[in-house]
Amino acid sequence: MDSTDAPDGRRILVVGCGGAGKSTFARRLANALSLPVIHLDVHYWRPGWQDPDGKEWGAQVATLAAAPEWIMDGNFSNTFDIRMPRADTLIWLDYSRSTCMRRVLWRTLTGYGRSRPDLAKGCQEQFDLTFLRYVWSFPRKHRPRIANAIDCLGGHLRVFRLERDSDADALLAAAGRT
Repeated sequence: MDSTDAPDGRRILVVGCGGAGKSTFARRLANALSLPVIHLDVHYWRPGWQDPDGKEWGAQVATLAAAPEWIMDGNFSNTFDIRMPRADTLIWLDYSRSTCMRRVLWRTLTGYGRSRPDLAKGCQEQFDLTFLRYVWSFPRKHRPRIANAIDCLGGHLRVFRLERDSDADALLAAAGRT
């Protein structure tokens, strides 16, 4: 990525491992580009961390993706087929396992028992061994799903693959200049 590059789309996906900073990045980019932000976790989770019905979830994502403008953060690879064709830009926060694990553990320790604005109501921060395993296995199990979806569904997308905070900061700075 050249530091002068900037996302210029109106429908931007932000994907990456838990702890990479998707929600924070999406909020900052939405502010820079004056676009609405959609945190998929807010729409997916039901109180008490309950999963939604699969058909209901797919219909909800289709409705969200049909909007004319958005920055949408979240992986939910089972909905890439709905979101990627509608998007014009994809920003992949492809951070190291150690960075993501450290951030998830810090977030859990400092926010334990409290809700975050990027989560559904009734879903407080908690110690979740299943989620920690997900983050740990992300490079092996989930990173290939993102790459495959880009290859299969994202030929039209402008893709930014960011590997560290300095990459993200440079992209945000470039977005602020557009």
